Amino acid sequence: MTNPYTEFDTPWKDILQRYFEEFILFFFPQAHEEIDWTRTPEFLDKELQQVVRDAELGRRLVDKLVKIYLRGGEEAWVLIHIEVQSQEESDFAERMFTYHYRIYDRYKRSVASLAVLGDERSNWRPERFGYQLFGCEIGFRFPVVKLLDYQQQWSALSSSRNPFATVVMAHLKAIETRDNRNQRKEWKLVLTRRLYEQGYEREDVINLFQFIDWVMSLPQELEQQFWQEVIHLEEERRMPYITSVERIGIQKGIQQERQQSRQQVRQILLESIELGLELKFGSEGLNLLPEISLLEDVEQLRAVQAGLRTASTVEELCQIYQPTAQE
Repeated sequence: MTNPYTEFDTPWKDILQRYFEEFILFFFPQAHEEIDWTRTPEFLDKELQQVVRDAELGRRLVDKLVKIYLRGGEEAWVLIHIEVQSQEESDFAERMFTYHYRIYDRYKRSVASLAVLGDERSNWRPERFGYQLFGCEIGFRFPVVKLLDYQQQWSALSSSRNPFATVVMAHLKAIETRDNRNQRKEWKLVLTRRLYEQGYEREDVINLFQFIDWVMSLPQELEQQFWQEVIHLEEERRMPYITSVERIGIQKGIQQERQQSRQQVRQILLESIELGLELKFGSEGLNLLPEISLLEDVEQLRAVQAGLRTASTVEELCQIYQPTAQE
C-alpha cells in the first residue's frame, strides 16, 4: 500500500484566506479586538513576493501579507508566517525580522509579524532576533503559536465551532498518522462526522472537509472505504453535502493542485540545490546536477538540500541519494 505525499502548504493558504477573521480570533484574540472588521482585509500576495523575492529558496512555509485597518482608522500590515515543516530552522527568527523590516521599509506602515509553527519539535519556539555591537542594539520579538500545544486542549478543540479548531485537529492528526494510514482513515472519519455534529453551514462543511481531505491523504483502497462510510453518514443525516457533485469537484481540484504544488516545490528545490552546489563545490558540484535533476521524489530532494549543509565532499553528498536512485 503506497502512502501518498502529505502536503500542508496549499490547504493552509486556502483556508487562511477563506477564514482570515476566524484565524485571527482563534490564534491572536488580542489582535482581533483591535482590528476594524467592518473594512474588508486585503491580501497582498504579489506585493509580498516582491518584498521577499530574494529570500532563501526551498522553504516549506506559508506566508501571507494582509492589509487591515485598526479601530482608530489607521492602516496597518499583518505578516502571517506559517511554518509547516518537521525540522528546526536555526535562521527562522532572522527571516521573520528580515521580512518585517522589508515590509516596513516598503510601506512605512506599522507591521505585525505573527508566526504559527506546525512542526513536530516541541522545544523549538523561535520568538526573537537581535544583536548588538559597539553600543548599537537591535531587538525584534514576535508572537508565536505552536500547534503541538493544542494536543493538550483536545476537548476544547472538539467543542469549538471556530473553523480553525477543525484545521488544527486535522493538522495534528495528519502528522500523528503519517506512518499509519489505517489510523488516519479512522481519524478522518471522526473529523468529517464532527463537521455535521457541529451544525456548520453547507459551505463551511465543504470548505473544512476540503482541508481535511487534503492533509489527511489516503491510499486508494482506504480512500474508497472512507467514501463508503461518508456516504452512509450523509444518508443517515440526510445531508448530501460532500458526496454529491462537490465530491467530484473537490477531488479533481485537489489532485490537480497537489500535482502543480509538488512540481513547484520540486523546481524550487532544484534551483536551491543548484545554487548550493555551485557555492560549495564549484564546477565539480554542478556536474552532479543532471543526475540530481532525475530525482522525482520531493523528500529525496529535500535530503540533498539538507545534505549540502553537512557534506564536505561531493562523494558524501552522492551517498545521500545514489543508493535510493539505484534501487
